[in-house]
Amino acid sequence: MEKKALVLLAEGFEEVEAVTPVDYLRRAGIKVNTAAIDGHAGPVKGSHGIPITADMGIERAADGDWDAILLPGGMPGASNIAASAPARALIREMMDAGKLVCAICASPALILSPLGILAGRRFTCFPGLEAQVTDGRWVEEPVVIDGTVITSRAAGTAAAWAIAIIGQLLGPAEGEKIARQVLLG
Repeated sequence: MEKKALVLLAEGFEEVEAVTPVDYLRRAGIKVNTAAIDGHAGPVKGSHGIPITADMGIERAADGDWDAILLPGGMPGASNIAASAPARALIREMMDAGKLVCAICASPALILSPLGILAGRRFTCFPGLEAQVTDGRWVEEPVVIDGTVITSRAAGTAAAWAIAIIGQLLGPAEGEKIARQVLLG
């Protein structure tokens, strides 16, 4: 059965943290869609001014049967996702359904922690933001998997994060296969 992943895009997202997993997951045969939290398909400008065209708006995405949701960091992208009631509801719904909830950079601290998703879990995030998380256990690793939650640190760990997500969705061998294909470390 085909696996499906959704990447949320908000104005100011970190481009590498969105595009790298879209690329790697698609290479692995996972159906990946992007959703703009402003509700409209079309261009969303990243934190470095690069526009990425979202496949759909968040309302349409809420009707999907996703296996994973990915939350790029970047500022103010992570804050914009955190401020979106439809995004918060979808993330909470995914978590409650036992689906993968994947966050990188500022997103673990700014999005997952306020939703209570990091409570009692090991996590990582952009250095310094861990101080904002009072109910999780910060680990200084590039990628941390704790149950259905996968967190990572920053743009420089986006490839490892994507490989970890592939490994959780399709099995470690598939993640390793993509890592070899792209000559990842």
